[in-house]
Amino acid sequence: MTSGILLIDKPEGVTSFEVVRRARRALGIRKIGHLGTLDPFATGLLPLCVQEATKLVPYLMPEPKTYRAQVRLGVATDTQDCTGEVVATSEIRPTVEEIHRVAAGFVGEVTQVPPMHSAVHHEGERAYRLARRGEVVELAPRTVTIYELSVDAVAIPEFTMMVRCSQGTYIRTLAKDLGEALGCGAHLAALRRLAVGPLSVDEALPLARLTEQRREELEARIIPPAACLPGMTAVAVGPEEARRLRLGQAVAHPAMALADGQRVRVLRDGELVAVAKVRSLMPPAGLAPERVFVSS
Repeated sequence: MTSGILLIDKPEGVTSFEVVRRARRALGIRKIGHLGTLDPFATGLLPLCVQEATKLVPYLMPEPKTYRAQVRLGVATDTQDCTGEVVATSEIRPTVEEIHRVAAGFVGEVTQVPPMHSAVHHEGERAYRLARRGEVVELAPRTVTIYELSVDAVAIPEFTMMVRCSQGTYIRTLAKDLGEALGCGAHLAALRRLAVGPLSVDEALPLARLTEQRREELEARIIPPAACLPGMTAVAVGPEEARRLRLGQAVAHPAMALADGQRVRVLRDGELVAVAKVRSLMPPAGLAPERVFVSS
């Protein structure tokens, strides 16, 4: 049973669900999910979690995302991106210096109001469904983190920026907010996702090649679960500990420096056995499994 993460480079005009559908057909596997939707107009990295790797989603979804975004100044749309209807225009054009200065002010924690054309829930219903019916409601603001934001190229009325941000950040809302701060309005003209945590689009398979490769070739590209959490400390255990962990039982942890409550990936002969939490302040000290993985 092949499990792990398959990296796909999604082209423009294809939904994330369509990518999953094609991968299921190509691999002959039903249990496939993805690490965060890309809008149809967006391109770039779409990591697909295959079989047991779907259990890794809670650990990988919070990883920072990196994007290259193209922003068009002077035109605001109802969707905050290039797919929407124009709702306002402006002849004001900021200088290159102003763009750099204002963009720098968005680094750190920022408050965003999710766009109406989004999957955010409002009173049990998706916001985009309300928007399609012409309803406008107040969505609750949320705090997100912009770890890095650099303006790489300016060709008025457009500029390109690189953004590394936290889970839940709307790049189109960032583009809109930048436009408002610059006094001219703006929308997101193009978007490409470059990375999800340690996973890079440079290693991704273009979607067009998904159906060109044999199943064995696709399986060879799948990153095994044990290698999918490089930022998490690895702890090796023996066969008996591995068996007990897979039964959901805590086991004694080896003599190594581990902090109480620390999350670790537990390996047996290079295979991921479990993601576990260190329990050292309450006897018996050990590793308590959070998620366990079936041996391939």
